[in-house]
Amino acid sequence: MLPLPLLAQTVAAEEKLDASRIDLAALIECRQALADFHYLAPALADPLQAVALGWRPLPQANLFMTEFRLNSPITVFGDSTDHIAFTGDSIIAILDLPDPRPLAKRLELETAIDTPAKAMFGKEVSSIEDRDEATGTVYIKSTVLNVSNVASHPGKTLVGCSYSLDLAEDPEPIPAADAIAP
Repeated sequence: MLPLPLLAQTVAAEEKLDASRIDLAALIECRQALADFHYLAPALADPLQAVALGWRPLPQANLFMTEFRLNSPITVFGDSTDHIAFTGDSIIAILDLPDPRPLAKRLELETAIDTPAKAMFGKEVSSIEDRDEATGTVYIKSTVLNVSNVASHPGKTLVGCSYSLDLAEDPEPIPAADAIAP
């Protein structure tokens, strides 16, 4: 499955988003599904759709993030913000919290990195196997809650959810015809 920025490039710009179908706080808090996350792809492909949703594109302060200012703030884990971003397969809120550690502790996240300069915490919220009936391929749909800081946004805490779809395991290669014993 493609990360949202790449998926956005493949979605038809004519598809109009229904703002009533989008719950940004639920997406950021990992309370939605992969399909809900992918529904946002047209807003990244077409800046006019983002604006129609009440999102104002921001200059790119971080090479890996596409940022927006919201016309109406949202509340995420008890903190209000009007600043969101997309990065890879994640949607994040950028909070006015100088230290991510208290939020990570409150959310009972596991520590990945914790140095004076960088802090990163997370935990898998869900992992569901899904079989494609046509091919028999098994996929894992997972959501991972993350809290971190980043040098491009000093004094801010980033909190959000990664939505991914991965193969359950590497497919076994089909043996060559001459390797099959009669």
